[in-house]
Amino acid sequence: MNKSPEKFRPAPLLLIAAPAFLLLGAAAAAVAPTLEILVVLLLLTLTIFLFVFEVVEVDVAAISIMVLIGLISAASDAFGLMRPLVPVAELFSGFSSNAVISIIAVMIIGAGLDKTGIMNRVAAAILKRAGYSERRIVPAISGSAGIISGFMQNVGAAALFMPVVGRIAARTGLPMSRLMMPMGFSAILGGTLTMVGSSPLILLNDLLLASNKALPPEQQIATWSMFSVTPIGLALLATGIAYFMLAGRYVLPAGKVKPQEHARATHTMRYFQELYGLEDSVFEVAVPAGSALIGRVLDEVEHEAHIRVVAALLPGNEMSVGPSGLERDMAIKAGTVLGLLASPQHLTSFVERNGLELSADLKTFAEILSSARAGIAEVVIPPGSHLVGKSAHEIWMRKTYGIAMLALHRGGKTLLEGDGIRDIPLQAGDALVVHTAWDALARLEKDSNFVVVTSDYPHEELRPHKEKSALFFFGIALFLLMFTDLRLSLALMAGAIGMILSGVLRVDEAYQAVSWKTVFLLASLIPLGLAVETSGTAAWIAAHILSMLGELPSWVLMLALAVLATFFSLVMSNVGATVLLVPLAVNIALGVGASPAVFALTVALATSNAFILPTHQVNALIMGPAGYKVADFIRAGGIMTLLFILVMMLMLGFFYT
Repeated sequence: MNKSPEKFRPAPLLLIAAPAFLLLGAAAAAVAPTLEILVVLLLLTLTIFLFVFEVVEVDVAAISIMVLIGLISAASDAFGLMRPLVPVAELFSGFSSNAVISIIAVMIIGAGLDKTGIMNRVAAAILKRAGYSERRIVPAISGSAGIISGFMQNVGAAALFMPVVGRIAARTGLPMSRLMMPMGFSAILGGTLTMVGSSPLILLNDLLLASNKALPPEQQIATWSMFSVTPIGLALLATGIAYFMLAGRYVLPAGKVKPQEHARATHTMRYFQELYGLEDSVFEVAVPAGSALIGRVLDEVEHEAHIRVVAALLPGNEMSVGPSGLERDMAIKAGTVLGLLASPQHLTSFVERNGLELSADLKTFAEILSSARAGIAEVVIPPGSHLVGKSAHEIWMRKTYGIAMLALHRGGKTLLEGDGIRDIPLQAGDALVVHTAWDALARLEKDSNFVVVTSDYPHEELRPHKEKSALFFFGIALFLLMFTDLRLSLALMAGAIGMILSGVLRVDEAYQAVSWKTVFLLASLIPLGLAVETSGTAAWIAAHILSMLGELPSWVLMLALAVLATFFSLVMSNVGATVLLVPLAVNIALGVGASPAVFALTVALATSNAFILPTHQVNALIMGPAGYKVADFIRAGGIMTLLFILVMMLMLGFFYT
């Protein structure tokens, strides 16, 4: 494959930045106390350079850094290192790490919930309350993900909401890039709502108890209770949601609507409008008490008004739609909600004549009649079909096959609803334009009575009969997470494998559900974090910065710890940053007569302030599906980082100092 040479030509900014990073590396060489720390500082500089300017894809950059660490470690004697940066035997241990296995498991669990239609219903519920406005959808999705994240690992909450975001993007036409980052950032922020919402907060009390062993009785540090951080977490989550509501249009990439269900449906509708002159669209009307429609039979109403009813919800009954659903002799009652296919002029006449209530958009049928589930298609009656010589009315086509005929094309002429098409005997070669659920159309592809012409539709095989199994194994994973001491990865993998064994997902679908770009990105960064810790680089940076602060007020020291923890969370795991900095924070607090518990909490909260680079698990998770660039995280995440520190410091000062 030939590549355009312009694609690889350095941009002017890159030509300026490269020497700047070389100077930064030279400065590191001048101050690094050991060769090991110097090498790690150079590797950190190179990693940040590759990430910021995307010289190569971020996952390729991460893998390259991992391999480079391995080569340097393998030849540590030749480089004059006292010991390998990372033991070569542990270089690829990131692929079996708790974080990476957890991400694989939650992707599979999320796909299982999506496959049964559960996430469809969640998306429909959000749309029903938020409508189709970005300003209302963003807080609805973000708030839901954030609250759930307070009671489970934030990467798990983000993974569960990814299918919901995808569904909503497909239905509304909003780009994924406008929705995914607010949801992901809110999932990170939601991890600060409780002491079990994120790994650093879970770890904090254990670290405080470990510090107590070295402290006299009068300096013993009290541990934090489950909801001690909730006021701070709520303020942070509210700030994140407000930030995207007010500034989202400026900091989020415009993106493009991916050619999924929404794009396919729009293209398909335009095709049928141009080819057959169809003007029909989907509408939803309610039948109030006193309407002239009450007591009338569906069949005669459709003939008279030149409309098609494709879904109905009678008071106290289940929704009727698809094969074995709508009966043509169904009597309409007060309180009935109808899903219609009609041209604008026929709809207006029908609504006014019968005193109906027209909804501005689909509410009751937002899920079942969405472009992800149903739409317009074209089928042909082949020679030898048992339907030749029979009319659509005679064979109860809508009830038997789940298709509602809108047009019949025969001999170069197109007949529409007003031409009595449902009473015309079918002939071989007739092309029928129909409204159908996609699963019903998939069944027609196996029916010899039809030839399905439309192929560009969502061939999604939902398994609603497996809903209970999916919920059961999702519940098992949550129970193990919240009420046992099992590792996160094992608890989540128990739920994931349960979904595969119970038939919610096939094993090939489970493999397809995993974003392998995300897996390789995170697994490859773990050796770098390990090198930062084991080489003494992290401890040296922390001690060096804090020693420069000298005698300053306690809030300034807390702010310095927050900034330091924020930086470390970008280049190493937040757990590693917490383990490293909490003992340091405790000692600093004791030295200046401040509260060591509050100083330690500052560190544990600030390690969740990881928005600028896609190194956090949640950011890595959403990067691929939404098509984000590193620059997108820097632009949106930079402001969020500053807001996080500001709000956290204000709330800590108000509640605990």
